[in-house]
Amino acid sequence: MPDLTYREALRRALRQSLDDDDRVFLMGEDIGAYGGAYAVTKGLLADYGENRVKDTPIAEGGIVGFAVGAAMAGQRPVVELMTANFALLAIDQIVNHAAKLHYMYNGQITVPLVIRTVSGWGQLAATHSQVFDTYFAYVPGLKVVAPATAGDAYGLLKLAIADPDPVVFIEHSLLYSTQGPVPEPDVPMAFGRSVVRRKGSDVTLVSYSRVLLACLAAAETLAKEGIDAEVIDLRCLRPLDMNPVYESVAKTNRVIVAEESWRSFGIGAEVAARIQEACFDSLDAPVARVAAKEVPLPYNRTLEILAMPGDDEVAQVARTLVGARRQLWPVT
Repeated sequence: MPDLTYREALRRALRQSLDDDDRVFLMGEDIGAYGGAYAVTKGLLADYGENRVKDTPIAEGGIVGFAVGAAMAGQRPVVELMTANFALLAIDQIVNHAAKLHYMYNGQITVPLVIRTVSGWGQLAATHSQVFDTYFAYVPGLKVVAPATAGDAYGLLKLAIADPDPVVFIEHSLLYSTQGPVPEPDVPMAFGRSVVRRKGSDVTLVSYSRVLLACLAAAETLAKEGIDAEVIDLRCLRPLDMNPVYESVAKTNRVIVAEESWRSFGIGAEVAARIQEACFDSLDAPVARVAAKEVPLPYNRTLEILAMPGDDEVAQVARTLVGARRQLWPVT
């Protein structure tokens, strides 16, 4: 498997989907001549032309509304919304149209639509750095994907484009330059399946997207201190596969849920509630949570870093959990 950047992996998935299915087309602001705000679609206009790669006006509601109609008519549009913040301008089309039409028409139509959008930060300030994963994952009828690795970005985007249901595909701005192996086109990948990224026995770290990398870094630091952390990547937020989490908690009896969202009412709250419901007898401590500080994200670089969760915070919470257990049951 070749190593590609997260950005290159997404572009490969788009190219192969355009090649494999004439119904697939791309649309969004500046995705053509400019190549997209994050250069994911760079070069595609020259290779596929304006009928397949469509630059649009700055009108998110119109873009998604057009794409919903095209999907209902049998096409497979892939929309790029420059940031998840701008998806708020199309929330009616996403929540009340794309997500509900299959149900409201008794299954007689499908809406095979992919909305690629970008979460994340990097001195983008308060209104361009918000994490709205929960907004989308809350809605029945939508599938929500948030890959952390180049391989998953490639495989899950191809699956999303081929899926009969609307998919919100959330990319993180700080992951585009990360690298990793990307599977060949004929290697199967499951949709809506969590995966164990690192095996361990002392504490379970559950995360997705950028914070998954922070958890993996924390696990490496903890390993040097004799703490063996298992790391689970949720990958898909709806459907949410909790089975690997439950199996891990039954083994480690300690769990931390880490996310980039605000702590209140988010993905972490849902995951923590499900763990408590399914694994109460396995837990030797309350479910611990690591999340962003509940403030609009500052533009100032130092304050921005303080507001966002990182590997140091994950590692410190893990030390507290495991240390409490070892005080009660010393390792001999």
